[in-house]
Amino acid sequence: MKNAILLLSLLALSSMAVFAQPSPSTSASPSVSATSESSAKRGTPAKPGLVIPPEKAQPVRMPRFDKPPVIDGKLDDEVWKQAKLLKDFHQVQPGDNIAPSRPTEVLLGYDSKFLYVAFHCYDEPDKVRANIPKRDNIFDDDYVGILFDTFNDNRKAYEFDFNPLGVQADGIWTDGQNEDFNPDIVMESKGMLTSDGWTVEVAIPFKSLRYVAGKDKLWGAHFWRRIKRFNNELDMWMPLNRDISSWLAQEGHLSGLEGISAERTLELIPSLTLSETGKRTGTLSAAQLATGMLDPGRLVNEPIKFDPGLTGKYTITPNVTLDFAINPDFAQVESDQLVVTANQRFPIFFAEKRPFFLEGIDIFQTQIAAVHTRTIIDPDFAVKLTGKVDRNTFGLLLASDNGPGNFTPEERLTANPRLIGKNASVGVLRLKRDIGKKDSFIGLLATYNRFVDRYNELAGFDTRLRVDKQTTFAAQVLATHSRRPFFYPDEGGTFDRKENGFIYAVDYNKSGRHFGYELSGVGRTRYYRADVGFNRRTNTNNLNGFFRYNSEPKPKARLISWRVYNDISTNFDWQGRSQVFNDESQIQFSFPRQTYLGVGFDKGYERVFESEFGPTRKAGSNCAMTNACTFWGGDNERSAYNKALYMFAGSTPMKKVDFNMFINRAAGSLDFDFGAGARSPRVSIPAVTARNAQAAGLCNGPVVPPVCAAPQDPGPGGFLHFDATVNYRPSTPLNLSLSYTKERLRRYDTGLLAFDENIVSTRATYQFTRFIFARGRVDFDSLASNVKGQFLFGWTPNPGTALYIGYNDDLNRNGFNPFSGQLEPGFRRNGRTFFIKMSYLFRKSFG
Repeated sequence: MKNAILLLSLLALSSMAVFAQPSPSTSASPSVSATSESSAKRGTPAKPGLVIPPEKAQPVRMPRFDKPPVIDGKLDDEVWKQAKLLKDFHQVQPGDNIAPSRPTEVLLGYDSKFLYVAFHCYDEPDKVRANIPKRDNIFDDDYVGILFDTFNDNRKAYEFDFNPLGVQADGIWTDGQNEDFNPDIVMESKGMLTSDGWTVEVAIPFKSLRYVAGKDKLWGAHFWRRIKRFNNELDMWMPLNRDISSWLAQEGHLSGLEGISAERTLELIPSLTLSETGKRTGTLSAAQLATGMLDPGRLVNEPIKFDPGLTGKYTITPNVTLDFAINPDFAQVESDQLVVTANQRFPIFFAEKRPFFLEGIDIFQTQIAAVHTRTIIDPDFAVKLTGKVDRNTFGLLLASDNGPGNFTPEERLTANPRLIGKNASVGVLRLKRDIGKKDSFIGLLATYNRFVDRYNELAGFDTRLRVDKQTTFAAQVLATHSRRPFFYPDEGGTFDRKENGFIYAVDYNKSGRHFGYELSGVGRTRYYRADVGFNRRTNTNNLNGFFRYNSEPKPKARLISWRVYNDISTNFDWQGRSQVFNDESQIQFSFPRQTYLGVGFDKGYERVFESEFGPTRKAGSNCAMTNACTFWGGDNERSAYNKALYMFAGSTPMKKVDFNMFINRAAGSLDFDFGAGARSPRVSIPAVTARNAQAAGLCNGPVVPPVCAAPQDPGPGGFLHFDATVNYRPSTPLNLSLSYTKERLRRYDTGLLAFDENIVSTRATYQFTRFIFARGRVDFDSLASNVKGQFLFGWTPNPGTALYIGYNDDLNRNGFNPFSGQLEPGFRRNGRTFFIKMSYLFRKSFG
């Protein structure tokens, strides 16, 4: 029934998107164009004493080209003489609207199908930083950038960046949030070094964008240039007032985009993945393993997998898009970066990387992470409708996910038969309406997830309000209703029941030229669940106060700028019990050559309760005497005061090398007594005592004494964290990097090492051309004694068209046998995979 309702919602939204579209003859209403030409002529706000020239204060009228330029990076086409020229940039970082170190010019034009932009960046060509990195990874080079606010609403814009060789980075800029470089937009760009610097030409198809255009319609726009060697200098065509926190509120404007071909575009991307995987399997029976025999195992190759799929996109209108996928290939070409997992109480967040879900993902993102599409594991089909009509933004996502019911042969032996082979139904609805003249809105979010008889329903409202030019207020509230297995510590077990939950979040942010602060809070009840989202902790409230001061930058000085802040936060549960308190202070200094150095100190308190780890002890129980409580001893909670001193630094001492590092030394950090695998067993007093009793043969009789039990005993210790990364670019196409991370904790009560985890990652990328590359990556984790190698050859001429050939290897070195638990010397292979993945973009436009 609910699937039918979701389908009807999809059809209704599609109809609304088509019939609510204003006709081209309709004049621009405030809901579509927040700034008309007449109002834009009054000028963009600027700091006192900063006068914006008339050619920037009023909209720039875009010239229409007679014929398209050849996109080769040379700027020698005759048609560029018809272009609108933008110049007289301002240095806004580190300087404050002063003259730039080098001049920059921008050329603009369009025709019925493309928007054309060219940059001429004057410089000494031998000093320009220009490499051939992969897409969206250009920011160690010099580069130019663009923001196109295609709805002129001061809320969201397309971002385009290009290095001197024309390599692209593209994404979505949302005011008040971070840039999102996950979306990839089909366009063409070329760049080249010249005798007087470098040039870039760009052709952006209108059909790759969502926009409004026509008579009296305006686009907001920013154009900029980064010069890395001059202290990461940022030069912008429009000046930026540091007393205004919003970039888009200070954008320039483009007019005259008329006669654009109103095409509907269909994109189809068929894909095919061929893979063969070998896994290490046991060769001995359980009886043989019980005698102490070592099972070396053997590598067994699975049958070759043939996995076809199809994804598509249909542009219903220039601002409404329908995406769909049938048996999509959602395998990641590269796995997630290794992270420290020892002593982790809560889930670790991994970002979405799959293109289908990244398209329009910003519509579904809110202050609370109630939508995280990595929870949709392996959909048989998915459909998504997103767009904006007048002041209304909407998104609808439906999927049938076979991931929850897709058990391995080993898992099927113990899995509930009712769950095997079943799919989860997933739905997400997002509605948002712009209010006011600036970046303010009210919104609704609803999600639904059902797997057999388990379900999770979530719904609520959110808002973001622009209080003044420096201040914003944001809030969100969500309620949930779930049926699923919940753990009830007072009852000492997990039961399948229905429960309701609630979450709130508020944020008040003031960001000025020198001084700023942020007051925020978020709270989740015990039974809050977001099965389509990401959540780290329940039954907690967090209140946070952040206060900072920035100095006035001095671009020519040895000390360019400094920054100091204080951050105070506290957590308490819904019973009013304190959980965490932390007070952190930091100062950071910026020097030439993109060099920075910072130090910080924090002190605080952490408290954990038995009910967070297992059943609570009953009143009058003697579980402390029998070692049967969740926590060891007579106390049902643990707490510790802590303090830490840390330092971080980074620099680009030369054109080919950059590095960064962070070190933190803390006292009083809690070891939660989880252990960290066979190499780092638990080292609390009850765990050590139980191991000694086991070694003495006390735990082998028919009646096991209490000393053999080992309840958890969280306790404080000394903690060390260190990480560092070095990047080296010996030549234009080659990029090498080496990263090292170390975390170590030693308990005070036993003096033993709870864990010492070391992660080393090396990566090498060689770009034969902008679109052809070879990449190798090797990761080592000392706790698991594990080495993983990933080797990939790729051809990616445009988003959607790609060929990947890869090989992944997984080995243990001096690790523990997975079948008998015994130590194995040397290298042992756990598994390997060889794969070929190919896809091709078919794009057809309909007039």
